[in-house]
Amino acid sequence: MLVSAKEMLEKARDGKYAVGQFNINNLEWTKSILQVAEEMKSPVILGVSEGAGKYMTGFKTVAAMVKAMDEEMKISVPVALHLDHGTYEGCYKCIKAGFTSIMFDGSHYPIDENIAKTRELVNVANAMGMSIEAEVGSIGGEEDGVIGMGECADPNECKQVADLGVTMLAAGIGNIHGKYPANWKGLSFETLAAIKEKVGDMPLVLHGGTGIPAEMIKKAISLGVAKINVNTECQLSFQEATRKYIEAGKDLEGKGFDPRKLLAPGAEAIKQTVREKIELFGSANKA
Repeated sequence: MLVSAKEMLEKARDGKYAVGQFNINNLEWTKSILQVAEEMKSPVILGVSEGAGKYMTGFKTVAAMVKAMDEEMKISVPVALHLDHGTYEGCYKCIKAGFTSIMFDGSHYPIDENIAKTRELVNVANAMGMSIEAEVGSIGGEEDGVIGMGECADPNECKQVADLGVTMLAAGIGNIHGKYPANWKGLSFETLAAIKEKVGDMPLVLHGGTGIPAEMIKKAISLGVAKINVNTECQLSFQEATRKYIEAGKDLEGKGFDPRKLLAPGAEAIKQTVREKIELFGSANKA
């Protein structure tokens, strides 16, 4: 059931749990995530970066695949198809392609320009019945060539953007895309609490969900985080299972080279990662 993320995030905020955004990269990723969401009766957000969208030949292809899969698999739980870290131009492409949710990442612009572009996109998204995520501050690390330094967001700027009517707000609180380094200082809960005080009931988003300790995840949820993004962890799970399959020579046994067999261990590994995250986030049986 493809829907806007608005209702699922408001329910998560009120119920003190978080909805997982799991980024998709191909058919196996999408199928695995949808299967687990249905199995666990959890709402889910399928995230698509601009790089992944391009890899899958374009946002129209992605939207058509997800819509068809949702119908063919008879998915009954709420599913949002969401642009992750979108550019201004990318947001409009996803609106036209049939996504149900977008993220405009204007965090690298001066705050006035971020506000102006976000305001425009909020009006368009509202008119289309879509949810929209905005970002203030910087998420550390690199994703699709975008490098962030991990600066914590200014709570006053967060309030300015939240007041534009966005559905959800991503704010930098020391989180990082990709693997966390050994010397990582952890999330700044002081910043998160200050942002929460400024933005009130606005559902908050935690990017870089891979590798954050469970106790930090739970504390972030208690402070207003209603959406948590996971990408790298699924990639690592897929890679590890695929490597084991090949190193064991399974691809040389019988028809083990068949892509459906070759990719199956990785797909199962993705499923297990998604199950673990849904349990941790508390969204099981919340559909």
